[in-house]
Amino acid sequence: MELCFRSLFRVSISTILLFFLVSCFSFTSTDAYDALDPNGNITIKWDVISWTPDGYVAVVTIFNFQQYRHIQAPGWTLGWTWAKKEVIWTMMGGQTTEQGDCSRFKGNIPHCCKKDPTVVDLLPGTPYNQQIANCCKGGVINSWAQDPSNAASSFQISVGAAGTTNKTVRVPKNFTLKAPGPGYTCGPAKIVKPTKFVTQDGRRVTQAMMTWNVTCTYSQFLAQKTPTCCVSLSSFYNDTIVPCPTCTCGCQNNITQPGSCVDPDSPYLASVVSDRGKTNSLAPLVQCTSHMCPIRVHWHVKLNYKDYWRVKVTITNFNYRMNYTQWNLVVQHPNFDNLTQLFSFNYKPLNPYQNINDTAMLWGVKFYNDLLMQAGPLGNVQSELLFRKDKSTFTFEKGWAFPRRIYFNGDNCVMPPPDAYPYLPNAGLRKNISLLMLSITLLLSVAFHFACV
Repeated sequence: MELCFRSLFRVSISTILLFFLVSCFSFTSTDAYDALDPNGNITIKWDVISWTPDGYVAVVTIFNFQQYRHIQAPGWTLGWTWAKKEVIWTMMGGQTTEQGDCSRFKGNIPHCCKKDPTVVDLLPGTPYNQQIANCCKGGVINSWAQDPSNAASSFQISVGAAGTTNKTVRVPKNFTLKAPGPGYTCGPAKIVKPTKFVTQDGRRVTQAMMTWNVTCTYSQFLAQKTPTCCVSLSSFYNDTIVPCPTCTCGCQNNITQPGSCVDPDSPYLASVVSDRGKTNSLAPLVQCTSHMCPIRVHWHVKLNYKDYWRVKVTITNFNYRMNYTQWNLVVQHPNFDNLTQLFSFNYKPLNPYQNINDTAMLWGVKFYNDLLMQAGPLGNVQSELLFRKDKSTFTFEKGWAFPRRIYFNGDNCVMPPPDAYPYLPNAGLRKNISLLMLSITLLLSVAFHFACV
């Protein structure tokens, strides 16, 4: 019997360990999945448009099919490894960061001879004869929902020592995409049906000689180990302001890490701001707060009308190193199907669950508040949302008026714990009355018992 019990115990431990390992692998594989944008990805399309004596000319296009996650300055960086001994003779609309060792060539020197080249976009203002369509935006690519006309970036590349037919050309390997930092994981290149192009006059359709695609997906965990934004809450019916949780994005540690944050009253503040342009680091330098986040989103339930209710949303930038251009906010709340009016923000419904309209994308009005300035007096944008009440679901109780989830620039913001949400005073009063009545009842019962005895 004891032997049987020991065997059963070992099997149970083995089963638990196996389940744990499988769970870990499962979490890793689904880490890039975004429930609010399940089909979002960046697709790199490589179109061979003509053959050359020793290779081919190709147009490489980076399509951002993510609904609300864009590539901001300083822009994308694309890398790969050649399958053979290819070189890049010339480029338009982009350039490699290093030329590599081209000493074996005499006379005509290639643009790049590295086995693993790294390409970046050209800057705005590049001479016209070095441009192609969708190039030269400093690597900035807008999100698909926010600005589809600027959701792609392209460059042209002339490749040598590559083969001159579909059978001799080999697709590159090990694609990497930084946008502008880590976070994207790219799959292998897959040969697909050649892309078809329509000429400018619209009367003729041409076709690429060969096409392959690479799909890259985003993981917030790979991009940064700590959160980048948080949410605070308040309401007209409760004086409590629920702040971002303490140490959400980090803790003040000026003893061991001096300069990790900046006090707005510090005499060194002006020098920090003036040195911002000289600092090439992407790491945020934030204002000293309890949460230490670069971005805070505040949701305030402002007013209650007979048939409507109003919310004020404020986004505050605590980062002294970053102006957020083309920022966006994604909010999930069950009442967005009844959004009536929006002030000073653009709005687009996102329907990740088909017929359920509970997710909205908000962004600034062009030339008005589409730029979220760095930390300081101008480092915030705000708007108000007017909702119509749905009699079947509307309530201020149990935190229903607050959002379920908020993203800023595609990163999930940390919400306060639900038990800290501002509560209705009436609900709290009913709880206190209930406890009081229970206490009185118990006291009366005890008194009656002793009186009878």
